[in-house]
Amino acid sequence: MLDDLSLHILDIAENSVGAGARNVTVDLVEDRAGGWLTLLVEDDGDGMDEETCAKVVDPFYTTRTTRKVGLGIPFLRQSAELCGGSLELSSRLGVGTSLKASFRLDSIDLPPMGDVPSSIVTLLMSDPTVRWIYRHEIDGRVFVLDSVEILDILGDPEALRDPNIALWLKEYMAENVGAIEETSPE
Repeated sequence: MLDDLSLHILDIAENSVGAGARNVTVDLVEDRAGGWLTLLVEDDGDGMDEETCAKVVDPFYTTRTTRKVGLGIPFLRQSAELCGGSLELSSRLGVGTSLKASFRLDSIDLPPMGDVPSSIVTLLMSDPTVRWIYRHEIDGRVFVLDSVEILDILGDPEALRDPNIALWLKEYMAENVGAIEETSPE
């Protein structure tokens, strides 16, 4: 079971890579004044037809051969709905997929955020040739991490697999998300 949002991000983004995505964007938007948390994952992968798009919210449907159920998206949908939010999934064959989940911040059922920096670093390390964009917004203040900018500095995509670089990236992300959180008005 996926116990926090960081694990949902990891699961969805891995699905994007499995669908052939070369560009994946993960957006987390915390609108504390409005009371909403929104997770948006978009990719340029193979996409899905309408029939498949409708089926992926069913826990008994999966394209994986390693198991007979696909629980990631159904669990995310259930979590969002328990929090007074929703899940929207749109996709076009040959274009890509967009998944948006919204959660009421004041809901007792709001899943914990989890270790988002570790999930993003895991994605960077798992496929450094994919362009990963992570954007975290808290009350209008924004932190963005773009793997293209990192690779401009490092030069070699395989450098993202270096444990020292991975650790630095995780700390860099945590520090910068912490900074926009601290400067947000309560």
